[in-house]
Amino acid sequence: MTKTHYLTAEGLEKLKLELNRLTSVEREAAARAIAEARDKGDLSENAEYDAAKDAQGLLEMKIAKLQNLLANARVVDESRLNTEVIQIMNKVKILNLKNKAVMEVTLVGESEANLEERRLAVSSPIGKGLLGKKKGEVARIETPSGMIEYEILEISL
Repeated sequence: MTKTHYLTAEGLEKLKLELNRLTSVEREAAARAIAEARDKGDLSENAEYDAAKDAQGLLEMKIAKLQNLLANARVVDESRLNTEVIQIMNKVKILNLKNKAVMEVTLVGESEANLEERRLAVSSPIGKGLLGKKKGEVARIETPSGMIEYEILEISL
């Protein structure tokens, strides 16, 4: 079963640029590194050759993952979003009822998640727990560190 990946138009473009860089620049660099290591002699005792082949394998796995992600990507139509209930691409202000900390996050697809930018994946425990909630509701969310309760203070675009 393929999993749909929800992205912003900006996120989709970033992924396309990354895939292009990997396939056009990084792939050539990996092939060069293998060729240079091969030229150094006996392949059975050539650690540099083995390392270059391993690096190429990791690169190809990353390329395949990006290609799969792009093949199953759906761009979120931001004009169809609302602020009645929490959904992907909403900015949400929440209050942790235990420690009274207020946090503002934007719910995004997995590939665009970045905690430093306060972009939280909808597939994360907190993201899943917030989806579908309304302003004023309390979301009880089971996290790896235990049950946390968040009050929904604000939902915006």
